[in-house]
Amino acid sequence: MIVAFSVSPMGGDNPDASVHDAVAAAVQVVRESGLPHQTDSMFTSIEGEWDEVMDVVKKATAVVGRYGPRVSLVLKADIRPGHAGEMTGKIDRLEAAIQRQQLERGPSDQ
Repeated sequence: MIVAFSVSPMGGDNPDASVHDAVAAAVQVVRESGLPHQTDSMFTSIEGEWDEVMDVVKKATAVVGRYGPRVSLVLKADIRPGHAGEMTGKIDRLEAAIQRQQLERGPSDQ
């Protein structure tokens, strides 16, 4: 499965404070897990079996909880038993489809 999640602290003494330290701590938990992962400006995606992925999300959420009295967690999952390497596989298939469509359109349609 692939889980894309975003976790950040809420509340606290300084409502204008940046959450980058808390997010950095969560990303460190993901990196230390050894599971395939990717972080972008909005989410961190992690791939593995259900229990191992959810354990990492739980640990990352707990770490962020140290930075404020509340935690916001947004999670999206792609559950596809029997498949691995889909973080890159999905992108490879997408790029192939884009290239195929560009070839089908031809130079005059671009």
